[in-house]
Amino acid sequence: MPNFNGMWSLTTQLQYAADWPFPTHAVQFLVIAGGGGGGNASTSIAGGGGGAGGYRSSVGSENTGGGSSTESVLTVAGGTALTVTIGAGGATNAAGANSVFSTITSIGGGEGGGGGSAAEAGGAGGSGGGGSAEGSTAGGAATSDQGFAGGAGIGSSPFRGGGGGGASAVGVGASDSGNGGAGLASAITGSSVTRAGGGGGGTESGEAGTAGAGGAGAGSVSGGSAGGAATANTGSGGGGGGDSRAGGAGGSGVVILKTLSTAAATTGSPNAATSGSFNIYTFTGSGSITF
Repeated sequence: MPNFNGMWSLTTQLQYAADWPFPTHAVQFLVIAGGGGGGNASTSIAGGGGGAGGYRSSVGSENTGGGSSTESVLTVAGGTALTVTIGAGGATNAAGANSVFSTITSIGGGEGGGGGSAAEAGGAGGSGGGGSAEGSTAGGAATSDQGFAGGAGIGSSPFRGGGGGGASAVGVGASDSGNGGAGLASAITGSSVTRAGGGGGGTESGEAGTAGAGGAGAGSVSGGSAGGAATANTGSGGGGGGDSRAGGAGGSGVVILKTLSTAAATTGSPNAATSGSFNIYTFTGSGSITF
């Protein structure tokens, strides 16, 4: 193959078209996985709140999940279709699914621990799910640089599940309040929006845990409805069920890209918008993007 420097004849260009060097593109990203579902509750026992989906960001001075500093902007090659996968939110007692952009993977949120004959701890994930009230089980562990751990349940009055972890705060233990951990705000689209909060723990008596900021579900109380479902495309956790009530579903994830470049092709029907000189591509369903 000849040196790429200098002037090429048309014949040479056609001969070596497959080797033509494509430019690279700098892309800021926000990749949030699906949130975990809240824990199911058996009689007189309460489930933990679901953990938020893993939160990874390379936007300006904003933090990524788990209290870490922003990640490096991703440099991608032109002419290559980059995969985008949106993680589904977890159903009752189920973890959320991973979200992916190119080489960036955010881990699904851990499920809330469910009450039952055996103690069930909160599931590990991007952020951990809260523990159930059965046996005062522990909250689930978080993934480093993506979220925070869930809170422990309490196996004595008021028999409350722990709060699910959020992108910016741990889930609160049930002996305190069982509240879900708060999510993180990002202005990647030009407007600040908070996402990836932890679900509140359910309770057998007294007050259930509240939802962590960012679209999470609140826990439910004895004799009430099921735990609250999280808002779609926030990656937040569902609320834990209280006394024979089901836990709420976690919210699906989202991938948002910010770049000075214009996409040559996309699949999955992302929303395309602008903010100043930047192009913003928001994926709420899986697809791909080529620059």
